Amino acid sequence: MLNQTRPDLNSDYPDKLLALDRAALLVDTVCRLAGAENLISAESNRLRQAILNYDTPQLFKYLLEAFSLQGISDHAARSYMDHHGSPAWHDLQQATARPPACSKLRSYWSFHGCGYRKDSRTCAQPWIAPHCSLPRHDLRNGRLNQTTYSLFLFIRDVADGNLVEWVDQTLDQASLSSTAKHRASRMRSALIDPLRNVFGVSDKLLNMALADILMAAPSTKPTWIEVGSGMIAIDTLVHNFLLRTGIQRGLGAKHGFGPACYAEGGCAEIIRLIASRIDARQFNPDYPRVFPRFVQHAIWRYSAQLELNICNGNNIDDCFRCSNKGCPLFHRCDRVALHA
Repeated sequence: MLNQTRPDLNSDYPDKLLALDRAALLVDTVCRLAGAENLISAESNRLRQAILNYDTPQLFKYLLEAFSLQGISDHAARSYMDHHGSPAWHDLQQATARPPACSKLRSYWSFHGCGYRKDSRTCAQPWIAPHCSLPRHDLRNGRLNQTTYSLFLFIRDVADGNLVEWVDQTLDQASLSSTAKHRASRMRSALIDPLRNVFGVSDKLLNMALADILMAAPSTKPTWIEVGSGMIAIDTLVHNFLLRTGIQRGLGAKHGFGPACYAEGGCAEIIRLIASRIDARQFNPDYPRVFPRFVQHAIWRYSAQLELNICNGNNIDDCFRCSNKGCPLFHRCDRVALHA
């Protein structure tokens, strides 16, 4: 079921409306093939209970695990954590209970330029390293050690140790200070922008992890669910799908993968426009009508090797137009060569 919505990418309304019609038809097919009927994660009940109990340590654990899923496959990352463990909230509380030897660990605002490298056991202040708690955690690499402490210090110092209350207050303030048109965008930004300064986390990781937490919220927190459903994780699979199909080009939004995906006219905005034309309730009556996270996830599943494994570089020689006639979109796709 497609809805009619005026495009916002630029002023060429008739051309962009036709391009958006075509994009919505393509992605609607993808949603029917790859859309998850239950997008709430397997952790949803545990997360909901943590939210109800204001359980910051449990939410910290979930975020830390989500932020560890970068650089290698999820399976490899989880296997390493299973074998070596991850620091718990109380571990870092104990490590920072007394004034630390390193001045960088004294507060969130002083924690910058740590530079810890696990392979060489070096950092910005190596003469203090034997007395520093940060290298003592056996994480996969030094960047994750820095992410762990940066996230802990953010929650302790910025969120005053209570992540649920911080999210409530942040969303309330953003909601009250926004016009109706920009309310959802302002609330998303109010959460994402401060967390961008946590060491080593990308927009993709933030959107992915926060979406899972926010959408697991109880019905008494409708703004959490509203904001979470609009959070979009753009990876290379999603970006390349929008490029290969010609959706980016048709909407005048061609750009390289990276920060531009979240900028004005980028991949995230394109998906929100397309999602506004696809009624997600047809896939699950409990879904919101407009569900950008669902649309993005369907595109990812359509492309990912361990999911439907259709639109990706393993099956397509990106020096040429796609020749996979088995793809359900083949005859409607522009089949743009990424590296022509």
